[in-house]
Amino acid sequence: MSDETSEDWASDIERPYAKYLLWTALLAFGGVAIAVGLQFYADMQPCAWCTLQRLLYIVIGALALLAWFLSETPIAARVVAVVPMLGALAGVSAALYQHFVAAETLSCNLTFADKVISTLGLDRQLPWLFEARAMCDEANLPLLGLPFSIWSAILFAMLAVLLSITVFSRGSLR
Repeated sequence: MSDETSEDWASDIERPYAKYLLWTALLAFGGVAIAVGLQFYADMQPCAWCTLQRLLYIVIGALALLAWFLSETPIAARVVAVVPMLGALAGVSAALYQHFVAAETLSCNLTFADKVISTLGLDRQLPWLFEARAMCDEANLPLLGLPFSIWSAILFAMLAVLLSITVFSRGSLR
């Protein structure tokens, strides 16, 4: 192994924080891909809270990629990474709200989630991705023994941890 290669390897071991931003983006976009796949192939239609969580995943993924591109400037990358970190915490809240409150009601029509998606016009611009087609109690089906909203809360928590490590790390991001 050459000295240059071993130095690169050592720096990756000591400061892997930029890689956490890529993992965040991949996991966030992967969460949306799984949800859309289940929508079309397993007929698990989304409710208003599901579509709001999809939006949060997309924003988190996009901002994590932006922070990764800025990782040569650690301060800028960390400042950008704060927003998706807060978004991931909001996602945990949205998923838990869906599970404990919205799924227990007869309708999630005209809720905060429905109003956000409707106000942004996403349900009209990209109906295959953002149109709520189910009530919250119908959309919270179990997947491998856990309700889908709990899986979403777990994924958002993982994203929050990855982003927190990046935001609060010491030293260079690369």
